[in-house]
Amino acid sequence: MYFKISKKEFYGALSTVARAISANSPLPLLSGIKIEVKEDEICLTGSDADISIKKTIKKGSDFLLDIKETGAVVIEARNILELVRKIDADEIEIETIDGTLTKFSWQAAEFKLNGMNVDDYPAIDFSQPANQFKLEADVLMKIITQTCFAASDKETRPVLTGVNFKCDGIELECVATDSYRLARKVVTLDTENKFNITIPAKSLNEVGKSSNELSRIFEKDEKILIAVSDKKAQFWIEDTVIQTRLIDGTYPETNRLIPTEFKHELVVDTRDILNAIDRAQFIKSDGISIVKLSANSDEVYISTKSQEVGSSVEKIDTISYSGEPIEISFSSRYVLGAIRVLGGTVVKISFSGDMKPFIVQNTDDNSVLQLVLPVRTYN
Repeated sequence: MYFKISKKEFYGALSTVARAISANSPLPLLSGIKIEVKEDEICLTGSDADISIKKTIKKGSDFLLDIKETGAVVIEARNILELVRKIDADEIEIETIDGTLTKFSWQAAEFKLNGMNVDDYPAIDFSQPANQFKLEADVLMKIITQTCFAASDKETRPVLTGVNFKCDGIELECVATDSYRLARKVVTLDTENKFNITIPAKSLNEVGKSSNELSRIFEKDEKILIAVSDKKAQFWIEDTVIQTRLIDGTYPETNRLIPTEFKHELVVDTRDILNAIDRAQFIKSDGISIVKLSANSDEVYISTKSQEVGSSVEKIDTISYSGEPIEISFSSRYVLGAIRVLGGTVVKISFSGDMKPFIVQNTDDNSVLQLVLPVRTYN
């Protein structure tokens, strides 16, 4: 292979696919980036077997790409990224000169990196599944930010480390839970579909890191194509495809966990309650911050207490409160996380009882719901 390319374009593409590469890959070839040079485009691939990213660089008018000879090679991701990042030139010539030995040259400099045989690279099937739908970039970003944080980070129940995408008609329901909290986002699709899959939260977070590509799609008023099967999910973002395996196993039926009737409802300024909980959370017992909310029709307090550290009590202003008085304790981390991802200036918290799960919502957006389990305290 032999081509000349803009350094900025090439480095950006390398950085994109390198996100899929694990530093502890069991397969040596998967520590590298696969470079395929075709007649009129270059395809870069990175993978850790669970998530794979392919970026296609096509000839365009806004950057240089001059292909002189086709071919393919795999080069250690860490080495090629470090080299290209430090190249002090706008354009680079890249050529395989002896099997897999690859020469990088610019101006008066020349570097050679040992490559690996592309024939040994695992075959990755990037063919599109037939089950497809489209989402606006900002809608996909909201799904990711408003659900992934609630997925479990423990492998004891692998299915809970993902986000469940379920559709039967035009309503797509996305749910994540770690058994102590739950996040649900519901969006309406343009076309009918039917599937029930669980996508690793780690993979979705990688999609979310494609902020530059997503913002460009948003500016162009285009939608992201998502293709799914019972084995994989793909996200097509401009000339980049992010493909992930799915998590095996049946996702728990979570709708029955969500209360439908409430005895108490608190409406409060988002910033006020966030700041009050944030101030209280440094008081911890055994490294955990448990905060108590005490509310009645006249006043609402946020308090916490620790034998080792001390205690705090803070009255917060409310917009409204309805129901009998209530006292309920919860993990400050879980409630802060739930409120922060909602957005909006006003938050509504609905309670069914002092030891029952409660719901946190944005008053202006009922498509997203956060559920938190309370904590029993004895002080």
